[in-house]
Amino acid sequence: MNSAAPSMNDLFGQLGLPTDDVAIEHFIGEHRGLNNSVHIENAPFWNDAQASFIQGALIDDAEWAELIDQLNSRLR
Repeated sequence: MNSAAPSMNDLFGQLGLPTDDVAIEHFIGEHRGLNNSVHIENAPFWNDAQASFIQGALIDDAEWAELIDQLNSRLR
């Protein structure tokens, strides 16, 4: 059993996105400037499965929620 907290790389893997640091920084740079009135799960760059995962993780305050919050901040 893996008891380590998930990383941003793990979150990107969970979302089906490339997990290397360069790809993560590129994604954030490409999508930075997300309007503050848009909830992260409603951002236009997510597919339905990604949006659903993000929404569910936030509602459940799952182990991913803190990382999603960090990503949210970096996308603003």
